[in-house]
Amino acid sequence: MCFLKLSSHQFTENFDQRPNENPELNVPLKVVYEHISMGLDLILQLALFCVSLFALVKASDWFVSAAENIGLALGVSPFIIGVTIVAFGTSLPELASSIAAVYMEVTSDKVFAAGLGPSTIVVGNVVGSNITNILLVLGLTVVIGKEIRLDFNVMEVDMPLLLGSAFLLWFVLSDGSLSIVEAFILLAALVIFLLNSVLSQKKDPEKKRDKIRGKDILMLIVGGVFVYLGATFTIYSIENLSEMINIPPAIIAVTGVALGTSLPEVAVSITAARKGSAGIAVGNVLGSNIFNTYAVMAIPRLIGELYIPKTMQEFHIPFMIAVSIIFAMVCLSGKITRWEGSMLVLLYVYFVYESFASGLF
Repeated sequence: MCFLKLSSHQFTENFDQRPNENPELNVPLKVVYEHISMGLDLILQLALFCVSLFALVKASDWFVSAAENIGLALGVSPFIIGVTIVAFGTSLPELASSIAAVYMEVTSDKVFAAGLGPSTIVVGNVVGSNITNILLVLGLTVVIGKEIRLDFNVMEVDMPLLLGSAFLLWFVLSDGSLSIVEAFILLAALVIFLLNSVLSQKKDPEKKRDKIRGKDILMLIVGGVFVYLGATFTIYSIENLSEMINIPPAIIAVTGVALGTSLPEVAVSITAARKGSAGIAVGNVLGSNIFNTYAVMAIPRLIGELYIPKTMQEFHIPFMIAVSIIFAMVCLSGKITRWEGSMLVLLYVYFVYESFASGLF
């Protein structure tokens, strides 16, 4: 992102062109100017990251809403849309940024050091999003909203599928890579999950079909374009920030990207909790995490190789499994209390701290 660095670099060049009036003062002053230049670059890259991530999340919402409306107009059953387009939509920001990261690495002439290439962002997106959904989304929903009472038994099918997906991810990534065969195994598991969702849902009564609106087609196109742009610039900013603050891209993805893509879900879940529909948050977390594990991990692998950093194998993936087990244990009573929600938030704080600690040292 050379255009973002022009102003600060020009700032330093202008200083170098000043007359050498006092050589004794020029050296320390130049150091000061260089620090200011680096600070400006960092601020610009952080701003790019925030704006790009916001555009990615917002455009994903436009794209999914338009696709849902067009699907209904074409006569697709609402319950089919609910378990396909909506499930896909919750993971679209992670999927788009993961595809952009792998494509960037495949098409780049640059040789990346082990653990520092854009493809490491993929596992960071998946693991970070799954952990954030459970600890932050559910935790804040309970703490700020109200106690969640489950009006369905998640232990019958959904929770075993979640735990199965977490352990499967751990096994296939244990050797530090994901083969094409393993990617297709994950996609097969995704198909099984979607079929189970389709067969277990009750069909809604047929409703009168609306015509396809030009607005929906426009929003589908505009949303798709901004998803692409948002994902691309998000990856660019992650790469630049990684180089500037000397933190692996996977660590930025597992914390920053996961947090940014989960904030809208936090707001929606808290609002639902206050309206007495808090159970929706649990269902969303279950579906989103399973879809993340299977689709967001497997689809980018069809484009290029994925590198799994050591810290992901040693801490983040085992931590995700532990968090998933805690989630299952909390749901056994049929409710999630504010005390349990507070524990989840504290675990998230520890997760963020440990992530940055492992990236810095």
